[in-house]
Amino acid sequence: MKKSLLVLGSLFFGVSAFAQKVEFDQYTLDNGLHVILHQDKSAPVVVTSVMYHVGAKDENPERTGFAHFFEHLLFEGTKNIERGEWFKIVTANGGNNNANTSDDRTYYYEVFPSNNLELGLWMESERLMHPIINQIGVTTQNEVVKEEKRLRMDNQPYGQVFTEVKKNLFTKHPYRWMPIGSMEHLDAATLEEFLAFNKKFYIPNNAVLVVAGDFEKEQAKKWIKQYFGPIAKGTPVTKTKIEEAPITKEIKGEYQDPNIQLPMLIEAYRTPSMKTRDARVLDMISSLLSGGKSSRLYKKIVDQKKMALEMSSFSMSQEDYGVYIVYGIPMQGVTSETLVKEIDEEIEKLQTELISERDFQKLQNVFEKQYVDENATIEGVAENLASYYLLYGDVELINKNIEIYRSITREEIRDVAKKYLGKNQRLILDYVPAKKANN
Repeated sequence: MKKSLLVLGSLFFGVSAFAQKVEFDQYTLDNGLHVILHQDKSAPVVVTSVMYHVGAKDENPERTGFAHFFEHLLFEGTKNIERGEWFKIVTANGGNNNANTSDDRTYYYEVFPSNNLELGLWMESERLMHPIINQIGVTTQNEVVKEEKRLRMDNQPYGQVFTEVKKNLFTKHPYRWMPIGSMEHLDAATLEEFLAFNKKFYIPNNAVLVVAGDFEKEQAKKWIKQYFGPIAKGTPVTKTKIEEAPITKEIKGEYQDPNIQLPMLIEAYRTPSMKTRDARVLDMISSLLSGGKSSRLYKKIVDQKKMALEMSSFSMSQEDYGVYIVYGIPMQGVTSETLVKEIDEEIEKLQTELISERDFQKLQNVFEKQYVDENATIEGVAENLASYYLLYGDVELINKNIEIYRSITREEIRDVAKKYLGKNQRLILDYVPAKKANN
């Protein structure tokens, strides 16, 4: 026993010791573009990234999918980068790039050998200053997005889970639709609407530029001023959070998926903004209950009772609200009601009993490792710096966020489980195979 404790202690110390403080400089250009510089000369690579404070929640409910559409559209070309040349330029210079969109933001980045920092900065400034938005690009990307939706959602087993969860948990807030949006809305949109969306949201004072990796700060600052300084400041974007009424009665739903043969049970809860302390506590609860094969639900329902093929969870932490989803695929002959009963028993234990010191220490270790992993690559550091500035409003959280998790108590875990995971606060969704039509 003593040997086990020593091993656990050394692992914990090793993770903590490895978690180096992330140093950074930050400043704001006259046009409102916020700049964050993180120098790390451990490898000869540099990341240039821009995060825009625009996501699916900023869309017109009659024109959903715009933010995700722009993730594609703004690779079409610029005044000085011909159509179809963007990716060729990046790869020809030893780099790689990508972009992604959420409900809250859109993120673009390039990873280059460190001697190509100027190229990365120029390309991102081109995307912001000189994008070419025309009917050819809109038509082309419309087909690309449709194919993406077919592959990832329409023809993918369990591909509509998040769509169904979101539309049941949110009735007024824009989180009620998926970032990929409606193909009918995109088909109906005019070129003028796309141009207006770009003018409103893709402006320097609605973005943060992060440079991370092997570079010289003073030279980087000169290039940033040269390429981004001339970009005009846009009309400030005003954001209003739409409040949802509390869920006070269990929501029941069913969805028939033609792409599956095995049913799935889904329990989902609306949770608070990722910026709150309670959201961090819920992260710990998610890990304890259903985070991997050593979690309570997996060990009990899959390993011990053999009642399900799979038990897992997904926590979607977001700027305004979050969603906690627990899902299971029952064994043949096991009903969804039986799975609900088993899940409820574990949640009720959390709500009435303090978790053991051993389980609590294990949770702390999990989150220490997660913190290290998130900042283990220069790409991860760059995205975290952008997110903490743009979505949380505090870049220092890249170093301080782990301290919040360390300060969480067993009593808080019990109390937060009681506050947010009530039976009257959830969605129970039976996600089942589509019924075959009678001939």
